[in-house]
Amino acid sequence: MIEVYSWATPNGHKVHIMLEECGLAYRVIPIDIGAGDQFEHAFLAISPNNKIPAIVDPEGPDGQPISLFESGAILLYLAGKTGKLLPSDVRGKYEVLQWLMFQVGSIGPMLGQNHHFRIYAPEKLPYAIDRYTNEARRLYGVMNTQLAKHRYIAGHEYSIADIAIFPWLRSWKNQGIDWADYPHLKGWFDELSSRPAVTRGVAVLADRRKPLVDDRAREVLFGAEQYRKH
Repeated sequence: MIEVYSWATPNGHKVHIMLEECGLAYRVIPIDIGAGDQFEHAFLAISPNNKIPAIVDPEGPDGQPISLFESGAILLYLAGKTGKLLPSDVRGKYEVLQWLMFQVGSIGPMLGQNHHFRIYAPEKLPYAIDRYTNEARRLYGVMNTQLAKHRYIAGHEYSIADIAIFPWLRSWKNQGIDWADYPHLKGWFDELSSRPAVTRGVAVLADRRKPLVDDRAREVLFGAEQYRKH
């Protein structure tokens, strides 16, 4: 059984959804990032960047346990382990991988900064809010254009690229997005929202997540605690 060290965040939900789609048995170990669980030595041993999610698979590729951090790497590993949600032909594989890299390099970082400056930053900085809101809208436009031509983000088959992107768009309202501007993306979002495995995946640990309203949680995630040597 795969152990999943996670929390109810977009990156955590990516892995939860993938495990559900693949039908793999897993056990969730909650890592409360507002309480600082990510700095515990046991967690750092498998996720040295102190970020969730991370997994431990007792039945790794060579029959020995393997631990992995970084959600994109975990999606690739699970696709390889199961032979699911990543095309086997070379062209199809790289068409998916480019969109997976799009999520890892653009969607996650830019929407993360959007959330920070629009919601969590102690000082409302108009330049930062405008910059990241405009970038979020640009990225939504890129995806909307792609989905005007294809059913799924990397073509005509559902893949890890869709799984990687979907959880980040669930907070569209907080990102300053109006779905009316992105009808093709909205159709894709609604289709994925109705998938049973996606519904189960985003429910994982959802009841444990708390709003980041207290000073301690903000200090852990955004303040000096994040930069202290652990």
